[in-house]
Amino acid sequence: MRITGYRTLTTVQEWARPVGDANGRFEDGVTTLPVVLVDTDEGATGVGLGSHAGLEGVFGAIEGEDPRAVAALYDRMLRRAFKAGHAGAVFGAIGALDTALWDLKAQAAGEPLWRLLGGRDRVVPAYASGLDIGLDDEALADAYRLYADRGLRAAKLKGGLDVEADRRRLAIVRDVLADAGAARPRLMLDANEAWSRKEAVQHVGAIERTMDLAWVEEPVRRWDAEGHAAVQRGVRAAVASGENLTGLEQFTPLLKAGGVDVVQTAAVWGVTHFLRVAALAHAHDLPVSPVGNIPVGVLHAATAVPNHLVSELQDLRPPVGITADLDIEDGAFVLGDAPGLGLTVFTEAIARLDRRPAPADPAGTAVRPERAGLRLLADERPADPDRSPTRPRRADPEAATADRRVPAIEH
Repeated sequence: MRITGYRTLTTVQEWARPVGDANGRFEDGVTTLPVVLVDTDEGATGVGLGSHAGLEGVFGAIEGEDPRAVAALYDRMLRRAFKAGHAGAVFGAIGALDTALWDLKAQAAGEPLWRLLGGRDRVVPAYASGLDIGLDDEALADAYRLYADRGLRAAKLKGGLDVEADRRRLAIVRDVLADAGAARPRLMLDANEAWSRKEAVQHVGAIERTMDLAWVEEPVRRWDAEGHAAVQRGVRAAVASGENLTGLEQFTPLLKAGGVDVVQTAAVWGVTHFLRVAALAHAHDLPVSPVGNIPVGVLHAATAVPNHLVSELQDLRPPVGITADLDIEDGAFVLGDAPGLGLTVFTEAIARLDRRPAPADPAGTAVRPERAGLRLLADERPADPDRSPTRPRRADPEAATADRRVPAIEH
């Protein structure tokens, strides 16, 4: 079997509600999903979900090769991108190709990837994550009732801009999960790098006076290892981070500083990256938790690592033109028996798409707000660029100092 070429498609995820985080929102609820198809001379096609940036350059590292040599080909792609750097979107393109190669390898073996990788149990614990910062209270409760109906008893909310709003919204979701039968709902808060170190400790400390958080996610900038450690020492909640680190070497400072309790990796970076990050985390006696929408590749890989904690479940529906051989039952992903990843791509349905995401506010979920990390008080509201800044309110000076802990996620 030899790799002969690749094809690219772009489909959309239709959320049917606004989605976003502290860095911006898609009010129309439509987000893009790039797809990469890798073809072989034997007619098999592997599916990868991720960036198209730099694909032509890195594909040269695997063209004509046997896709079953996937681990070695991953390193060939990294070397191909060495001079310009493999970070960011290019790392996503490498991850998409890598995922497609694992798909091909498992197809060739006639097994689902989870079985090929040595997984014993097809069930992968999940938590709900609604990208929900744009929802009002009623819509927020409705959204998480849908997750609760599938048995999910842990939830991660987007926040970080207003401590009182975060406290209120967390309580709403807590009550939804409790009403669904959760004896002790697990709650997480994702700030998406919106805070300075002090803001993070103040903000989380204020919330922790009335409720527990399982973890706080990306409290400070992704590369600020000492900042993560300072937040970890200052709050009771565990600190989770790593989804935006592109390459194993970027995790080293964070782990050396003792700045993370839950090591994360994004599904878009690929299967090999996840396996290597999981091994590094395991060497430090830490759990690993993958994030991202349609995380099929890393879900398969999660079954084969000893330190998987829980995986993120975003939209309950697949993207337009894609189906996956998996179910969501009793608060978990349940992987199927289809060879490979179990993904089916309907290219004609995607080709007929006439919808594309509208511009987000302020410009997209990857655009850092101008005043991020520069608000002196934890509950100061961000300034509207079209209005005068609001007067900051007085922050509560108390800070939580109790022992932190890694959460046990129930499902």
